[in-house]
Amino acid sequence: MDIRLYLDEDAMARSLVKGLRARGIDVKTVFEENMTEQNDRAQLEYATREGRAIYTFNVGHFSQLHTEYTTQGKNHAGIIVVHRQRYSIGEQIHRILKLISKKTDEDMKNNIFFL
Repeated sequence: MDIRLYLDEDAMARSLVKGLRARGIDVKTVFEENMTEQNDRAQLEYATREGRAIYTFNVGHFSQLHTEYTTQGKNHAGIIVVHRQRYSIGEQIHRILKLISKKTDEDMKNNIFFL
C-alpha cells in the first residue's frame, strides 16, 4: 500500500499540499479534517487511526511522542519531521518523494524519519 500523509498545522503550506497532490501523493491536512487546535498527541492519534504518516515541523515534541509510543508499546502510522527553516517547499517535496519511493506504509509504522 502507498504511504498516505497527514500534514499538521505548522507544516501544511498550500504550495506543499498542491505540489504533493500534483505528484499523486494522498495528502490530508489538519484543516481538511477539522482537527485544528488539537494538541500533538491528538494529531498523532488521528493520523494513526486514519493510517497516515504525520508530517510535521515539530521535531522535539513528535520525537518525544515517538519515544513514549515505543516505550509503552503503542503503535503509530509513522512520523516524518523536518526543521522548518532548513528546506524550501521544493526541497521538502523532493525529500518527501525520495522517502516515499524507498519506503512502504509498513516501513513507516512505528518509525520516525528526519528529512
